[in-house]
Amino acid sequence: MDVDRSQLVMVKTEPFNAETPLDALREPVTPTVRHYVRSNFSLPDHPGTLTIGGAVERTLTLTLDELRAMPATTLTVTLECAGNGRIGLMPLPTGEPWAGNAVGTARWTGVPLHLLLEQAVPRADGVEVFFGGADHGPYKGGPDIAFGRALALDRARDPATQALVAWAMNDAPLPPDHGAPLRLVMPGWYGMASVKWLAKIEVLTTPYEGQFQTKSYQFEWPDRPREAVTTIFPRALITDPAPSDTLPRGPYTVRGKAWSGTGPITAVEVSIDGAGEWLPAHVAPPTGPYAWQEWHFDWAGAEPGRHVFRARATDAAGKCQPDSPAWNRLGYGNNAVQVLAFDVR
Repeated sequence: MDVDRSQLVMVKTEPFNAETPLDALREPVTPTVRHYVRSNFSLPDHPGTLTIGGAVERTLTLTLDELRAMPATTLTVTLECAGNGRIGLMPLPTGEPWAGNAVGTARWTGVPLHLLLEQAVPRADGVEVFFGGADHGPYKGGPDIAFGRALALDRARDPATQALVAWAMNDAPLPPDHGAPLRLVMPGWYGMASVKWLAKIEVLTTPYEGQFQTKSYQFEWPDRPREAVTTIFPRALITDPAPSDTLPRGPYTVRGKAWSGTGPITAVEVSIDGAGEWLPAHVAPPTGPYAWQEWHFDWAGAEPGRHVFRARATDAAGKCQPDSPAWNRLGYGNNAVQVLAFDVR
């Protein structure tokens, strides 16, 4: 299988996991070969069809050509790994050591999920929809299992959810690392919900309790009940300057991206040199409901020496980034304010 991984920042060789290079995060849409990759198992063989069954009136088996012949939608969606920024939590949680760039934005094209469910006609006793990937393998020394996730039926068949069964990424067929030939794209949710190598969809009459639904991708808090990982927390990322850059004296425009799963970003603020006041940055209007927004801050400059930027985002739901990460055992959802040190010479 011919896979180009040369332009990514590798985190693990097998199964392959990698971050987006910082310079690629400066672009409005992340090039496919530079978009972060998260895999729980090795690249699988796919049956080449999608089966929709379970508690439905009409079981469907659809080929890729049949899916491509259906009404299609293209959405620009920012996906972020739930473990992005895990190395910023102390003590260090278990899991892949994501530094902070396990995020990317792409154009996804496919069939709206609700249209497929309408064709299958879920029965009245259906409660959840299961999405099964073709990827599988031994998990943490245990038996061979496949990756799978589930979503409440009401949400899955709601057109407002805008979930897609996608066959294209950035106007080209899905590459192997991104789920070829088919994947689910769940806008607004952390990446684990966008099941890759999608092979089957099943309407269930009881809640799904698989490994990647009720054990992994759970916030295991030290002081309160566990919670499922779902929507992306608001986050602002500084893309320019880069960490440890040396800047010239004089004015400089700080730039970045900001995103959230619970609505557009309404404000980005920047603080300079520690506990200084928060100053408003300029935030570009949304280009779509699920894509990151660009922001910039015109900095007047400072005396030579080391300086520190902080940046935080607030979304339309009023959610704002915390100063410190909320520790949880599996290291999910670290959206603490970014701290970036650089030198002026």
